[in-house]
Amino acid sequence: MNTSVSTSSSAAAGRPLPCIAVLATGGTIAGSAADAANTAGYQAGVIGVAQLLAAVPGLDAVARIHAEQVASIDSKDMSLALWSTLAQRVNELLASDDIDGVVITHGTDTLEETAYLLQLTVKSAKPCVLTAAMRPATALSADGPLNLLNAVTLAASEAAAGQGVLVAFNNRIHCARDVAKFSTYAVDAFQSPEIGALGWVQDGRVEFQRRALRPHTVDAPFSANVPWPQVEIVTSYAGVSRAAVEALVAAGVDGLVVAGTGNGSIHGALQQALAEAASKGVPVVRASRVGSGHVMHNGAAKDDALGFVSSGTLSPYKSRVLLLLALAAGMTDKASLQHVFDTF
Repeated sequence: MNTSVSTSSSAAAGRPLPCIAVLATGGTIAGSAADAANTAGYQAGVIGVAQLLAAVPGLDAVARIHAEQVASIDSKDMSLALWSTLAQRVNELLASDDIDGVVITHGTDTLEETAYLLQLTVKSAKPCVLTAAMRPATALSADGPLNLLNAVTLAASEAAAGQGVLVAFNNRIHCARDVAKFSTYAVDAFQSPEIGALGWVQDGRVEFQRRALRPHTVDAPFSANVPWPQVEIVTSYAGVSRAAVEALVAAGVDGLVVAGTGNGSIHGALQQALAEAASKGVPVVRASRVGSGHVMHNGAAKDDALGFVSSGTLSPYKSRVLLLLALAAGMTDKASLQHVFDTF
């Protein structure tokens, strides 16, 4: 569904306001509960994009809005097919001279994965910003309207151009590669561990404190308009067995990511099963279940001997996104995959 929102035609400087496309996908920001005190027992994705926009006072002073309802889901149910649809639509809109930037409203559960996927598949330097909410639209002190206003403000800012895909949440600006959800309930649920936020947006002001240095968007060689391989995640923990790896290899999995302990360390039994999978041509990426830090390449004695790729600073979930895209692009040998993880 496409919706046009009428706004003011000129900015303070006398030029037309930028036109921002708002793509709604559902999530808590579009959630509804039976009463205003209920912030847990709600249904996600039931409020349409027009109603979301109508709840944001002052939006017409920031941008002209082109709105579309791309999906109405709880983001825990995000699919690879919807990723393809979303990436294609974002690229179509940003290729238009009529659109100056894109904002995507999303559920918080898989926002960090979608953001990183778009970071690698959007082919434009124009701003692309994701936002969300921890409280449904019907809740007391719902955080969605302010997050949406800040996201549109950020997407309309010239400072956001060329910064890659961004996440605007709780007044902070996060890089899609760095951001992760760190709370099940708090309105500051999203953080960028180790490195910190890129900047902040508040009361109409946008300020960046740093830039993302890794290649992204126009400098990334990936596409979401591809047949998706099957990549799964397994986890190392006390007493883990080989069963999950053996079942996935037997099912014909195309790649595996292991969420290891500490610096990507893996229980001996699981490591042996993963090494056997790698010897059969199944790419294996070694990541960590820890919330911050990095997984260093162990060199000839370990990673190279076992056939593993190290994930660097990527979480297991973002490692899966990158492995999906790399395999879809035909990058299947270990050296190529390690280069991809070292680069992006």
